[in-house]
Amino acid sequence: MAHQQIERNQEATVYVGNLDERCSDSLVWELMLQAGPVVNVHLPKDRVTQSHQGYGFCEFLTEEDADYAIKIMNQIRLYGKPIRVNKATSDKKNLDVGATLFIGNLDPDIDEKLLYDTFSAFGIIVQTPKIARDPETGNFKGFGFVSFDNFESADAAIDAMDNQYLMNKQVSVSYAFKKDGRGERHGSAAERLLAAEGRKNVQLPNRLFANGTAGQPMMAYPQTPGFRPPPPPPMPAYGRPPAMGYPGQPQFGW
Repeated sequence: MAHQQIERNQEATVYVGNLDERCSDSLVWELMLQAGPVVNVHLPKDRVTQSHQGYGFCEFLTEEDADYAIKIMNQIRLYGKPIRVNKATSDKKNLDVGATLFIGNLDPDIDEKLLYDTFSAFGIIVQTPKIARDPETGNFKGFGFVSFDNFESADAAIDAMDNQYLMNKQVSVSYAFKKDGRGERHGSAAERLLAAEGRKNVQLPNRLFANGTAGQPMMAYPQTPGFRPPPPPPMPAYGRPPAMGYPGQPQFGW
C-alpha cells in the first residue's frame, strides 16, 4: 500500500470521511464508480483490529472525475451517515481562513445536510457544517457552525440569512467566537488581511456564485454568434443532483 500511495495522483484523489464501520473498500469503489473510472481505493486500517478508521482515499482516472465526485457524492448517506467527500490536498489550512459563522435558534429538525444545502448557495464551505449536540446524551443544543473559504461569502450569508426562517424558527446568523476563549469573534480586520494575503498564494476552486450572492453565476460564456454553453453533467444513477460548493477537509476545530 505504501507504494500505491507514493504513486497516487494527488490531484485526482478525493478524501472520503465519516464512513460507517460497515463500509468496505469494495463498497466505496462501487459508489465512487458512479462519478467516473476509479484507479484505487484505500481505507487505512487499524493495525490491531484491521478495521478501517472511518475515512479513506479514492483515486480517479482524471482530476475532472475527482471534481465531479466531490460535487455529487458529498453528503450521500451510507448506512444512515452522510459521507464527506473533498479534495485530498494539503492546503486545507489555507482554505480555512476563519470565516466561521454561528447559526443560532435552530429548529430540532434541521440537520447538517440542510445547513450545507442552505448556506452553500453563498460560497464554498470548507468543513462539513456542525450542529452542536450534548456529547453524553446526543441532545440537540439548538445551534451550529458553518465555515466558508472567504469572508465575502460569510458576510453575504449573514446579510441574507440573519433573522430569516429555517423550518419553523427564526435563526440568528453571526460570526462565531474564536475557540481560544478570549471572547473574540471571527471576521476581524486582522483575519481578513491574513486571508487576503493567503489567497495570493493559493489557487482556490472555482466558485458557483459571484460576490457570494445566490443566483449570479461567475461563469461567463463568450458572447459569440452560435455559441451554446455546455450541457449540465449527467444525473448519477441514484438520482441526487450535484451539490453546490466544494467543502474542504472535515475536521471541525472551532
